[in-house]
Amino acid sequence: MTDAHHYHVETLDRFIHEPARLMIVALLYSVDRADFLYLQRETGLTKGNLSAQLAKLERAGYVRIEKTFRGKMPLTVCSLTAEGRQAFEQYRARLQQLMAATQQRSYVV
Repeated sequence: MTDAHHYHVETLDRFIHEPARLMIVALLYSVDRADFLYLQRETGLTKGNLSAQLAKLERAGYVRIEKTFRGKMPLTVCSLTAEGRQAFEQYRARLQQLMAATQQRSYVV
């Protein structure tokens, strides 16, 4: 990778970079698992948007979704897969590299 390439934002994982998915993955990274209502409350997403983003993350292999019941109430519990955890760690590392590179870069004003 050349020095010039260190500044390219497009090298970030664009799938995780989408704001709604980034919020979901970041929340799930910090816990073993979380239920749907917790994710909805913490992200501020609508039920429909959260469901759609979770489905995309599940299809990508980043999130595991378990649908069960707590008593007679449906319960949806989500967790990051090993692949999702690794993808988020790589995303964070790359973002940190980009931030460090921009701090080192000098500009002529």
